Amino acid sequence: MTRRTEWPDSASGPGPGPGAGSGFGEGVGRRSRSRSSDSGSPSSSRAEKGEPRDPVEQARNICLRLLTGTPRTRKQLADALRKREIPDEAAEEVLSRFEDVGLIDDAAFADAWVESRHHGRGLARRALVRELRTKGVDATVIDEAVGQLDAEQEEATARELVARKLRSTRGLDRDRRLRRLAGMLARKGYGEGMALRVVRRALEEEGEDTEGLDEPF
Repeated sequence: MTRRTEWPDSASGPGPGPGAGSGFGEGVGRRSRSRSSDSGSPSSSRAEKGEPRDPVEQARNICLRLLTGTPRTRKQLADALRKREIPDEAAEEVLSRFEDVGLIDDAAFADAWVESRHHGRGLARRALVRELRTKGVDATVIDEAVGQLDAEQEEATARELVARKLRSTRGLDRDRRLRRLAGMLARKGYGEGMALRVVRRALEEEGEDTEGLDEPF
């Protein structure tokens, strides 16, 4: 049966540093250092540096450090704990506790990601879905987050992207302009139909002849 760790009242913020509250006295510390010089084992090295022996406490400290200033998904933290060879039971206990107190919130992470990456980078829903999947966010949570963007808002952002890029394509022939602008939208996750419609409209507004641009690029 997994031993439950007593969590301090300050679990919602950075707790005591590694080794705090370990209960080691000076005499024990001296004996530990003496043993570490003889054995040179990783565990004795960690004890010498003051890192906690308890894997739950280790997991807690790792997660707090990773979350400082940077929101992360549960999967990102779980992967980090696995790389540090934290036992699965200890990792699960800490991750679940962090979810309970709101330090891990994949739904809030996804909402903020969509807001930032759409308005900051102009990414379309398809690109946002792909990125959130790589972060380990659940498909249902992703659907809810990208649902903030409707097709009308997405197209408005696509028009803004093309308008900013349009000047740099002046002097090129029409087809090269089309490919460059549409390719930029495609890399940001916009579908072919929307990209063609937005680029054609932008070129028309500049006086370009867009006859024949209904064909897929």
